[in-house]
Amino acid sequence: MKLFILSTFVFVFNCCIAQNTIGLPEIENFSNKDYHGGTQTWSIKQGKNGILYFANNDGLLSYDGNYWKQYLLPNRTFVRSVMIDSLTGTIYIGSQNEFGFFSPGPNGDLSYTSLKKLIPESFRDFADIWHIEISGNAVFFRANKKIFEYKDQVIRVFKAPSEWRFMKSVGDELYAQDRDSGIMRFKNNAWQTFCNVPMLRDGLITGILHFRNDTLMVTTLKNGIYLLHKGQLIQKNTEADKVFISNRIYCIVRVNEDEFAIGTTSGGCYIINIEGKLIQTISRTEGLQNNNILCLFLDKGRNLWMGLDNGIDFVAYNSAIKRILPDKYNQLASYAIKIIGDKLYIGTSDGLYQVPLDLSINDLSFSKANFTKIANTNGQVWSIDEINKQVLMGHHDGTFLIENGHARPLVPGTGSWLFNQFNTYAKTNETIVGTYNGLQLLEYNGNNFIDAGKIEGLNESLRFLKIDYNNNNIVWASHPLKGIYKIRLSENKKSLTYKLYDQNDGLPGSLNNFIFYIKGRVVAATQKGIYEYNEPADKFIPSTLLPILKDTHIAYLNEDLDGNIWFSSDKKVGVVDYQKPSAAAAFSILYFPELTNKLVNGFEYMYPYNKNNIFLGSEKGVYHINYRNYLQNISELTMLIGNVRVTGKTDSLIYGGYSTTGINKAAENDQPITQLPNSLNSIHFEYSCPLYGQEKNIEYSYQLVGFEDKWSGWIKKTEKDYTNLHYGNYTFNVKARTNLGNESKPVSYRFKIEPAWYQTMPSFIIYFSAFIIAIFFLNKWQEKKFANQQLKYAKEQEHLKYMYQLEMDHNEKEIIKLQNEKLESDVNYKNKELANATMHLVERGKVISKMKEELIRFQKNTPSVASSGDFKRIVHLLNDAEKNDTHWDQFVSHFDDVYGNYLSLLKLKYPTLSSTDLKLCAYLRVNLSSKEISQLMNISVRGVEIARYRLRKKLLIATDENLYEFLIAITLDTEHPI
Repeated sequence: MKLFILSTFVFVFNCCIAQNTIGLPEIENFSNKDYHGGTQTWSIKQGKNGILYFANNDGLLSYDGNYWKQYLLPNRTFVRSVMIDSLTGTIYIGSQNEFGFFSPGPNGDLSYTSLKKLIPESFRDFADIWHIEISGNAVFFRANKKIFEYKDQVIRVFKAPSEWRFMKSVGDELYAQDRDSGIMRFKNNAWQTFCNVPMLRDGLITGILHFRNDTLMVTTLKNGIYLLHKGQLIQKNTEADKVFISNRIYCIVRVNEDEFAIGTTSGGCYIINIEGKLIQTISRTEGLQNNNILCLFLDKGRNLWMGLDNGIDFVAYNSAIKRILPDKYNQLASYAIKIIGDKLYIGTSDGLYQVPLDLSINDLSFSKANFTKIANTNGQVWSIDEINKQVLMGHHDGTFLIENGHARPLVPGTGSWLFNQFNTYAKTNETIVGTYNGLQLLEYNGNNFIDAGKIEGLNESLRFLKIDYNNNNIVWASHPLKGIYKIRLSENKKSLTYKLYDQNDGLPGSLNNFIFYIKGRVVAATQKGIYEYNEPADKFIPSTLLPILKDTHIAYLNEDLDGNIWFSSDKKVGVVDYQKPSAAAAFSILYFPELTNKLVNGFEYMYPYNKNNIFLGSEKGVYHINYRNYLQNISELTMLIGNVRVTGKTDSLIYGGYSTTGINKAAENDQPITQLPNSLNSIHFEYSCPLYGQEKNIEYSYQLVGFEDKWSGWIKKTEKDYTNLHYGNYTFNVKARTNLGNESKPVSYRFKIEPAWYQTMPSFIIYFSAFIIAIFFLNKWQEKKFANQQLKYAKEQEHLKYMYQLEMDHNEKEIIKLQNEKLESDVNYKNKELANATMHLVERGKVISKMKEELIRFQKNTPSVASSGDFKRIVHLLNDAEKNDTHWDQFVSHFDDVYGNYLSLLKLKYPTLSSTDLKLCAYLRVNLSSKEISQLMNISVRGVEIARYRLRKKLLIATDENLYEFLIAITLDTEHPI
């Protein structure tokens, strides 16, 4: 019987130990490939600027939340311990046969100073420095055989009575363990025995810290936990004593007033409270890289850092976001979450899981229990719901009822998505099921659900479904690829009619439209925000519910008990919080960057149970948000400027992020401005905000004063480059903010780019002098050039004038030539006309003379006819024709055109000439013969000769002078040449 009771006790105890909290903090793993150091990390500390320092096998490591840096010792040995002076920021380290400190060098980078030279020469040989503590104004370094006290630039050595095994400062007291002397306390500049019990001779102390009032907690490697009170050592019993003894305690740190984190050599980390109750286990199963924990550290954000035998792990212990894994060995995607009674149900990609909850605690993620899988639920579980106090499950294989840890099929065969219950005040208690193949009806008869058959009329897969409670016959459903269905059920709910709404009915598109019930109305979440049905227009219109989310792709909506709306948009998680109005609206919108891309894409699910418990289905388990704590978790932001480098063919560090005060140079206004040569005018900045675990929540804004007029927009990027800056003074400012709106003060880095040699004042004086000289010679050159140009211009003008005159002469000759040609043409024409007229007169005279001759002959031969009156009239007409001067007038007209008023000029020169004389002159001038002239003048040839003779006398022409030539000469002597 006793053996049975003992076995039962051991089984119950082991089950208790095996149980962990269902919610686990996020764990971030850093391997040696991430921090570029050794595998083992022995000690962790944090400076007042927030930077973490790690004593690592490959030297000292630092981490600011974004960038890792490594600092090697001169002898390149392991760093076993690190401690930071909170007043000066000095970083003390202990190594193999070496110790000293790191402090900022001239360029802001850390440089090492060894203290070994201060040790008395006879004590300079020692092993590893495992612990460093600061007590009072002194720094103590522990090796196995010696403890070194560094104070006022002097080192004192305290030899171990037997062997120094441990050292720790608690409050104002400094304690150490000696193998033979037990726990000793440093008092009055000497080590004095404080507690010595037989257990301490064999036991190795691994931790001493304050427990309560004047009592200390002491952890040992193999013997568990003790309380030290007034020199007395008392065993402290806990729920994990067997674990501590078997796995060995290697380190301890206090995480809050009530809890302690204990690191073991093979079991991971255990969280216990002050009463010894096991709160949580964090091991390789929960996400650590390995279970061998060499050191623990609680940062300023109250999160845990673990130095492991191989790697460094960060545990967001103080985070308001936890992970829940239904199957810790198989991280399943979660599609449905529901609290029913005192159980949490999680529908996953491989079955339905349940776990009992401790409803007495506010944060249900701290419930301690193990998940169990409900039988007959293998495969995808799409929904879980409580209707009529019964648990229904929508599954890939159909609709199931959960009872007694088993799934009983109600409607097998056709996969079901979700359930909607009709108004409970209706005469019948009915539930519709959205399935892979339309709608299914369930009826409840008071005892259990009955399959009432398929509602005929629609065979589409309906994963999103909402009943319009203002009209129970209307059901809204959506298909992600087709649009939204408005379904009208028949009175008996056996059949339906529907209308499909798509982009032709007001929706922004046919794809990705989802139906939800928010603020008492059915809404459609679309790719362009939220839409609602407008009944008079029979179409969908943009909703006025959340205009701030207009044009945003909304994938999921759910309203919590406080009226806040939780949503998923573009793979981001957010909440519209109506309890936190903003300046622009009656609400504020908060996003959770930690959860971006964590939900199951296309199958988003959020379950806001209450303000302390928000559950979200993810690709790997479930995320739990304690929203109340999340809003309260506002930490002071410390902004850091890390490395500052000038870039070019080779990069060069000009500032390493450290200063004499242990904080950024930006906070030290008395620091000199960095002077840079003009050739180094391209600069690279790295900056960070060491708010560990919230890196994804932090955004940065920067400004380079002297180059930029405004601050940049908020971005995630933690570095900035500027290239080819002009010479001058610059100040780089940067600040940070979180998603909660918490903003840091700006920090700055001031620098000056010197002008190049050709941009200095002496160069400008030389440039000015050269400019004046150049102006003088340029003026002289311009004057000479102007004179040459004037001379050249004059010559060119003279040449142009000459060429112009030649051109004018040529043109004038051409004109004269053309005029002469025209005159010649006119003269030829007139001569031709005159000749025609003359020939006409001559021919006329011949004809008339011939006719007279014929008449005279006829008169002689026919006297009787000649005496008749008709014959006499004919002779008389011929005589008149000979005397007619009409043709003479025409001749004179043509003659004057040719010879330019010749007759008038002749008459003017020889007034005695009669008209008959003028006729004779004209006929002679045109060179007619005497016979032709006789016919024209109606005289005989003899008469023409006599007339010529008389004309000579009037013209006073000598007998031997040619009359024709004389008449021509007279014409040439006139002022009007032909």
